[in-house]
Amino acid sequence: MLVHNWREVLKRAWSVRLMALALLFIIIEPVYTFVAATWVSRNIYIQLAMSAITGVLAVGAIIARIFVQQKISGDLNCKPPAEG
Repeated sequence: MLVHNWREVLKRAWSVRLMALALLFIIIEPVYTFVAATWVSRNIYIQLAMSAITGVLAVGAIIARIFVQQKISGDLNCKPPAEG
């Protein structure tokens, strides 16, 4: 079941933003590997850094998911957030 303000959550939740960044790095990593294999020499440190950044973003998204964001969540008793 979706939350009543799911569109607002998609726009403003840090967990969604961090997962979108992690997805971007997940997509860029194989593209970089392909380009590096065909045109330039591979650099293992760049691949390790991209993997580490992806992991940090995923952990950050999990942490952001468990914290209440008052502007999105409203009160803890499931009331919608105040307009403003």
